[in-house]
Amino acid sequence: MKKRVNILVVLCIMLFSCSCNSIRTNSKLPPSQADPNSMFGIDLNINQETIDNYLGRNDVEYIDIRMLFDSANFGDIGGDADLSRSIKGFKIVPFPFLADLPELPVSGAYDGPCLYSVEWDNGSIMSANPNYIESELILNEVFPKDKAIFLMCGGGGYSGMMKSLLVYLGWNEEFIYNTGGNWNYKGQNSVELIVFPEDVNDDKIYATWRADYTYIDFERLHEIKK
Repeated sequence: MKKRVNILVVLCIMLFSCSCNSIRTNSKLPPSQADPNSMFGIDLNINQETIDNYLGRNDVEYIDIRMLFDSANFGDIGGDADLSRSIKGFKIVPFPFLADLPELPVSGAYDGPCLYSVEWDNGSIMSANPNYIESELILNEVFPKDKAIFLMCGGGGYSGMMKSLLVYLGWNEEFIYNTGGNWNYKGQNSVELIVFPEDVNDDKIYATWRADYTYIDFERLHEIKK
C-alpha cells in the first residue's frame, strides 16, 4: 500500500511539473512593440536584457541571423564580425544569404548570392523578388508563420532588416520580435563558439560544430532567369 502511495505522489509531482512547464511555455507573449528610441526597432519587451525569460517556448522560432564569419568590418564600430557566441535554442540563419543588404556603416559587406533581390531606400524596402525557385519555400520553412519569431544578431541591424523583409513578404508584424544585439547579452544561456584549448598552438579555435546552422547550397538551387 505504501509503495502505491509513493508511486501516486511521484505521478502527481510529474503532472504538476508538466503543467507548470506548459503554463510557462504557452503563456501569452507581450505584444511586439518596437522601441521608438532604437535605431533598429529593437523590441521594448523582449530584448537581450529579458530574453532569458522567454527561452524554451514551443510557440516561438528562435533565429540568429548572423554569418559565422562576416566579411563586413564590424570591428570598426566596436562589434565582432565572427559569431563568437549565440544563445541556447537559437538557429543560425545568415541574413546576407537571404537578401541583398542595404548600405552598411562599415566596409567589406557580403555581396554574394542570396535568395531575394531587395531594393532598399533609407531602410525601407521598395521591392523584393526571389532569385531562385526555392526562395519562397526556404523562407516559409525557416520562418514558420504559425509561430512567433524571435530575431537576433550582433547589434540589431540585421534583425531589423530581416523583420522588414518578412513583413514586406506577408508575415504578420505582430508576431515578429527584433530581440536586438547579442554583443550586449549578459544572460546565463550563452552558447560559446570560441574555445581556448591548452593543447592547441593557436590562441583560440572556433567551435562551429556547436552552432545550429542552416546551410543553403546555392549551387543546387534553381535560379530564376530574368
